[in-house]
Amino acid sequence: MLLAINPDNPQPRLIQQVADALRQGAVICYPTDTVYGIGCDIYNQKAVKQIYQIKKRPKHKPFSFMCDSLKDVSNYAHISNQNYRLMKKCLPGPFTFVLPASKIVPKLLITKQKTVGIRVPDNNISQSLVRTLGNPILTSSAILDPDESPASEAYELEERLGKLVDIIIDSGPIFPTPSTIVSLVDDIPEILREGKGDLSLFS
Repeated sequence: MLLAINPDNPQPRLIQQVADALRQGAVICYPTDTVYGIGCDIYNQKAVKQIYQIKKRPKHKPFSFMCDSLKDVSNYAHISNQNYRLMKKCLPGPFTFVLPASKIVPKLLITKQKTVGIRVPDNNISQSLVRTLGNPILTSSAILDPDESPASEAYELEERLGKLVDIIIDSGPIFPTPSTIVSLVDDIPEILREGKGDLSLFS
């Protein structure tokens, strides 16, 4: 199902509709500040496993997930005071932070090193969804074939993923650029992948 949602002022009724579907195990495609993503409720194990199958991803490579604020992130990861101050400068924004996981994170989303990848996208729809759902949403780019270019329009996602997902949110075009991945496992930031965002924040 293709669902048009206003990117600047997301309609609460439609956000609630998607959040209710997520609670019931829906897999969705949705906009972020970097790419269109594919995701589900992190606490719905069946839906998480479905995304592993859709993405053909090995189980030892956990997905990241999306929170609605830095305060929310601190429930799911251990953040030192120094790293908190750094993240405050960066979020919401196009960064994925790798952090030590807290005990409430589902095991499927934790690496062997007991870390998690967490995003707070600068996107009204993403933030509204997480806030309305009441917990994080799994996040991965809606790309199945590494050789194909990322979709910038919802109709492209419908052509590629329409039979595999339950809802595709259309918020207009997105010019896809991957997020920058930064490890904050130690107090010295380590850039694991350069992408969108101001890298000078970490120097």
